[in-house]
Amino acid sequence: MIFDPPLVPARLISRYKRFLFDAELEDGTFVTGSCPNTGSMRGLTTPGSLIWLSAHDSPKRKYTLVFEMVEADGTMVGVNTAMPNRLAMEAIAAGLVGDLGNYETIQREQRYGRNSRIDLLLTDPARTTAYVEVKNVHFSRQPGLAEFPDTVTARGAKHLEELGDMVEGGHRAIMLYVIQRDDCDRFRICADMDAFYATAFERAVRRGVEVYALNCRVSPGEITPLGLIPMDEPGIAALCTETTITA
Repeated sequence: MIFDPPLVPARLISRYKRFLFDAELEDGTFVTGSCPNTGSMRGLTTPGSLIWLSAHDSPKRKYTLVFEMVEADGTMVGVNTAMPNRLAMEAIAAGLVGDLGNYETIQREQRYGRNSRIDLLLTDPARTTAYVEVKNVHFSRQPGLAEFPDTVTARGAKHLEELGDMVEGGHRAIMLYVIQRDDCDRFRICADMDAFYATAFERAVRRGVEVYALNCRVSPGEITPLGLIPMDEPGIAALCTETTITA
Protein backbone atom coordinates (compact mmCIF):
# COMPACT_ATOMS: atom_id res chain seq x y z
CA MET A 1 0.00 0.00 0.00
CA ILE A 2 1.77 3.13 -1.28
CA PHE A 3 0.59 6.56 -0.18
CA ASP A 4 0.07 8.75 -3.23
CA PRO A 5 0.05 11.67 -2.73
CA PRO A 6 2.55 11.52 0.15
CA LEU A 7 1.34 11.86 3.71
CA VAL A 8 1.45 15.21 5.48
CA PRO A 9 3.41 15.43 8.79
CA ALA A 10 1.88 17.20 11.78
CA ARG A 11 1.93 17.32 15.58
CA LEU A 12 -1.06 15.89 17.40
CA ILE A 13 -2.91 18.24 19.72
CA SER A 14 -5.74 15.90 20.70
CA ARG A 15 -7.94 13.09 19.47
CA TYR A 16 -11.52 13.36 20.67
CA LYS A 17 -15.11 12.21 20.11
CA ARG A 18 -13.52 9.04 18.66
CA PHE A 19 -13.81 10.37 15.10
CA LEU A 20 -11.89 13.68 15.27
CA PHE A 21 -8.43 15.07 15.92
CA ASP A 22 -6.74 18.46 16.13
CA ALA A 23 -3.17 18.93 14.95
CA GLU A 24 -0.60 21.54 13.99
CA LEU A 25 1.00 21.34 10.55
CA GLU A 26 4.69 22.06 9.99
CA ASP A 27 3.90 25.59 8.82
CA GLY A 28 2.05 26.33 12.08
CA THR A 29 -1.44 25.93 10.68
CA PHE A 30 -3.95 24.37 13.08
CA VAL A 31 -6.26 21.79 11.51
CA THR A 32 -9.11 19.47 12.44
CA GLY A 33 -9.50 16.15 10.65
CA SER A 34 -11.16 12.76 10.80
CA CYS A 35 -9.78 9.80 12.73
CA PRO A 36 -10.63 6.49 11.00
CA ASN A 37 -10.33 4.50 14.21
CA THR A 38 -13.17 4.36 16.73
CA GLY A 39 -11.23 2.19 19.20
CA SER A 40 -9.34 3.30 22.28
CA MET A 41 -6.03 3.79 20.41
CA ARG A 42 -4.38 3.11 23.75
CA GLY A 43 -0.87 4.58 23.89
CA LEU A 44 -1.17 6.32 20.51
CA THR A 45 -2.80 9.66 21.31
CA THR A 46 -0.17 11.48 23.36
CA PRO A 47 -0.34 15.23 22.66
CA GLY A 48 2.71 16.41 20.74
CA SER A 49 3.20 13.07 18.96
CA LEU A 50 4.44 13.21 15.38
CA ILE A 51 1.62 12.03 13.12
CA TRP A 52 1.03 11.70 9.37
CA LEU A 53 -2.14 12.62 7.54
CA SER A 54 -3.59 11.79 4.14
CA ALA A 55 -5.16 14.65 2.20
CA HIS A 56 -8.39 14.29 0.23
CA ASP A 57 -10.11 16.85 -1.96
CA SER A 58 -13.49 15.16 -2.39
CA PRO A 59 -16.35 17.68 -1.94
CA LYS A 60 -18.29 14.94 -0.12
CA ARG A 61 -15.82 14.99 2.76
CA LYS A 62 -16.40 17.29 5.71
CA TYR A 63 -12.73 17.00 6.68
CA THR A 64 -10.01 16.85 4.06
CA LEU A 65 -7.31 15.43 6.37
CA VAL A 66 -7.31 11.86 7.71
CA PHE A 67 -5.17 10.54 10.58
CA GLU A 68 -3.13 7.63 9.11
CA MET A 69 -0.18 6.93 11.41
CA VAL A 70 1.70 8.06 14.49
CA GLU A 71 5.20 7.70 15.84
CA ALA A 72 5.04 5.84 19.17
CA ASP A 73 7.54 3.77 21.14
CA GLY A 74 10.20 4.64 18.59
CA THR A 75 8.36 3.16 15.62
CA MET A 76 5.67 4.03 13.10
CA VAL A 77 2.16 2.75 13.86
CA GLY A 78 -0.74 2.71 11.41
CA VAL A 79 -4.07 3.66 12.99
CA ASN A 80 -6.47 3.60 10.03
CA THR A 81 -8.74 0.59 10.61
CA ALA A 82 -9.83 0.63 6.96
CA MET A 83 -6.28 -0.31 5.95
CA PRO A 84 -5.98 -3.92 7.27
CA ASN A 85 -8.43 -5.38 4.73
CA ARG A 86 -6.37 -3.94 1.89
CA LEU A 87 -3.15 -5.16 3.48
CA ALA A 88 -4.69 -8.60 4.00
CA MET A 89 -5.59 -8.83 0.32
CA GLU A 90 -2.06 -7.80 -0.66
CA ALA A 91 -0.57 -10.40 1.68
CA ILE A 92 -2.87 -13.15 0.45
CA ALA A 93 -2.09 -12.34 -3.19
CA ALA A 94 1.64 -12.43 -2.37
CA GLY A 95 1.32 -15.88 -0.79
CA LEU A 96 2.17 -14.66 2.70
CA VAL A 97 -0.86 -16.14 4.48
CA GLY A 98 -0.74 -19.90 4.30
CA ASP A 99 -2.39 -21.29 1.17
CA LEU A 100 -5.05 -18.57 0.90
CA GLY A 101 -3.41 -17.14 -2.20
CA ASN A 102 -4.43 -20.24 -4.13
CA TYR A 103 -8.13 -19.31 -4.13
CA GLU A 104 -9.63 -18.17 -7.42
CA THR A 105 -11.85 -15.35 -6.12
CA ILE A 106 -11.76 -12.89 -3.21
CA GLN A 107 -14.83 -10.82 -2.32
CA ARG A 108 -15.04 -8.15 0.36
CA GLU A 109 -17.76 -7.38 2.90
CA GLN A 110 -20.08 -10.32 2.20
CA ARG A 111 -23.06 -11.04 4.45
CA TYR A 112 -22.85 -14.10 6.68
CA GLY A 113 -23.56 -15.34 10.19
CA ARG A 114 -25.83 -13.38 12.51
CA ASN A 115 -26.43 -10.20 10.57
CA SER A 116 -22.68 -9.72 10.05
CA ARG A 117 -20.35 -9.15 7.13
CA ILE A 118 -17.19 -11.17 6.60
CA ASP A 119 -14.18 -9.08 5.66
CA LEU A 120 -12.94 -11.43 2.93
CA LEU A 121 -14.72 -14.37 1.33
CA LEU A 122 -12.46 -16.71 -0.66
CA THR A 123 -14.04 -19.09 -3.15
CA ASP A 124 -12.78 -21.64 -5.64
CA PRO A 125 -14.67 -24.40 -7.49
CA ALA A 126 -12.14 -26.98 -6.35
CA ARG A 127 -11.80 -25.87 -2.74
CA THR A 128 -13.71 -25.30 0.48
CA THR A 129 -15.02 -21.75 0.87
CA ALA A 130 -12.89 -19.72 3.29
CA TYR A 131 -14.25 -16.97 5.55
CA VAL A 132 -11.54 -14.50 6.62
CA GLU A 133 -12.09 -12.03 9.46
CA VAL A 134 -9.44 -9.29 9.67
CA LYS A 135 -8.54 -7.34 12.81
CA ASN A 136 -6.29 -4.31 13.11
CA VAL A 137 -3.52 -4.58 15.72
CA HIS A 138 -1.49 -1.60 16.95
CA PHE A 139 -1.21 -2.21 20.71
CA SER A 140 2.14 -3.10 22.29
CA ARG A 141 3.27 -2.87 25.92
CA GLN A 142 6.39 -5.04 25.77
CA PRO A 143 9.24 -4.77 23.25
CA GLY A 144 8.57 -7.02 20.29
CA LEU A 145 5.09 -8.10 21.43
CA ALA A 146 1.89 -7.10 19.62
CA GLU A 147 -1.39 -7.57 21.51
CA PHE A 148 -5.10 -7.63 20.73
CA PRO A 149 -7.51 -6.31 21.87
CA ASP A 150 -6.55 -3.07 23.62
CA THR A 151 -10.01 -2.76 25.18
CA VAL A 152 -13.19 -4.80 25.61
CA THR A 153 -14.67 -5.87 22.26
CA ALA A 154 -17.96 -7.74 22.41
CA ARG A 155 -18.19 -7.41 18.63
CA GLY A 156 -14.84 -9.15 18.25
CA ALA A 157 -15.97 -12.05 20.42
CA LYS A 158 -19.12 -12.34 18.32
CA HIS A 159 -17.02 -12.61 15.18
CA LEU A 160 -15.00 -15.45 16.71
CA GLU A 161 -18.19 -17.35 17.51
CA GLU A 162 -19.48 -16.86 13.98
CA LEU A 163 -16.23 -18.11 12.51
CA GLY A 164 -16.55 -21.24 14.61
CA ASP A 165 -20.07 -21.70 13.25
CA MET A 166 -18.69 -21.56 9.70
CA VAL A 167 -16.21 -24.34 10.50
CA GLU A 168 -18.97 -26.50 11.93
CA GLY A 169 -20.94 -25.81 8.76
CA GLY A 170 -18.21 -27.40 6.67
CA HIS A 171 -16.27 -24.28 5.64
CA ARG A 172 -12.83 -22.89 6.44
CA ALA A 173 -12.67 -19.93 8.80
CA ILE A 174 -9.61 -17.76 9.35
CA MET A 175 -8.88 -15.09 11.95
CA LEU A 176 -6.20 -12.78 10.53
CA TYR A 177 -4.59 -10.18 12.80
CA VAL A 178 -2.86 -7.45 10.77
CA ILE A 179 -0.18 -5.70 12.84
CA GLN A 180 0.32 -2.13 11.63
CA ARG A 181 3.73 -1.67 13.24
CA ASP A 182 7.07 -3.29 12.40
CA ASP A 183 8.69 -3.53 15.83
CA CYS A 184 6.93 -6.77 16.82
CA ASP A 185 7.95 -10.36 16.16
CA ARG A 186 5.39 -12.08 18.44
CA PHE A 187 1.65 -11.82 18.95
CA ARG A 188 -0.56 -12.41 21.99
CA ILE A 189 -4.25 -12.27 22.85
CA CYS A 190 -4.57 -9.61 25.54
CA ALA A 191 -6.60 -11.48 28.18
CA ASP A 192 -6.13 -8.85 30.89
CA MET A 193 -7.90 -6.28 28.68
CA ASP A 194 -10.78 -8.59 27.74
CA ALA A 195 -10.99 -11.98 29.40
CA PHE A 196 -14.22 -12.79 27.55
CA TYR A 197 -12.53 -12.24 24.19
CA ALA A 198 -9.61 -14.46 25.24
CA THR A 199 -12.04 -17.23 26.16
CA ALA A 200 -13.89 -16.78 22.86
CA PHE A 201 -10.57 -16.94 21.00
CA GLU A 202 -9.56 -20.23 22.61
CA ARG A 203 -13.02 -21.69 21.94
CA ALA A 204 -12.83 -20.61 18.28
CA VAL A 205 -9.43 -22.25 17.82
CA ARG A 206 -10.65 -25.46 19.42
CA ARG A 207 -13.59 -25.44 16.99
CA GLY A 208 -11.15 -25.33 14.09
CA VAL A 209 -10.75 -21.63 13.30
CA GLU A 210 -7.33 -20.98 11.77
CA VAL A 211 -5.27 -18.10 13.16
CA TYR A 212 -2.58 -15.97 11.55
CA ALA A 213 -0.75 -12.85 12.73
CA LEU A 214 0.67 -10.76 9.89
CA ASN A 215 3.43 -8.25 10.48
CA CYS A 216 3.89 -5.13 8.33
CA ARG A 217 6.55 -2.56 7.59
CA VAL A 218 5.13 0.90 8.24
CA SER A 219 6.54 4.17 6.93
CA PRO A 220 5.12 7.52 5.79
CA GLY A 221 5.63 6.31 2.22
CA GLU A 222 3.94 2.93 2.38
CA ILE A 223 2.68 0.05 4.49
CA THR A 224 3.90 -3.34 3.29
CA PRO A 225 2.93 -6.82 4.54
CA LEU A 226 6.07 -8.70 5.59
CA GLY A 227 5.04 -12.15 6.79
CA LEU A 228 3.57 -14.19 9.60
CA ILE A 229 4.78 -14.04 13.20
CA PRO A 230 4.13 -16.62 15.95
CA MET A 231 1.84 -16.62 18.96
CA ASP A 232 3.69 -15.75 22.17
CA GLU A 233 1.90 -18.07 24.61
CA PRO A 234 3.12 -21.69 24.30
CA GLY A 235 -0.24 -23.30 25.10
CA ILE A 236 -2.19 -21.16 22.67
CA ALA A 237 0.59 -21.39 20.08
CA ALA A 238 0.43 -25.18 20.16
CA LEU A 239 -3.34 -25.10 19.88
CA CYS A 240 -3.17 -22.75 16.89
CA THR A 241 -0.57 -24.94 15.19
CA GLU A 242 -3.00 -27.84 15.28
CA THR A 243 -5.65 -25.90 13.36
CA THR A 244 -3.63 -23.52 11.19
CA ILE A 245 -2.47 -24.31 7.68
CA THR A 246 1.14 -23.19 7.43
CA ALA A 247 2.73 -21.66 4.37
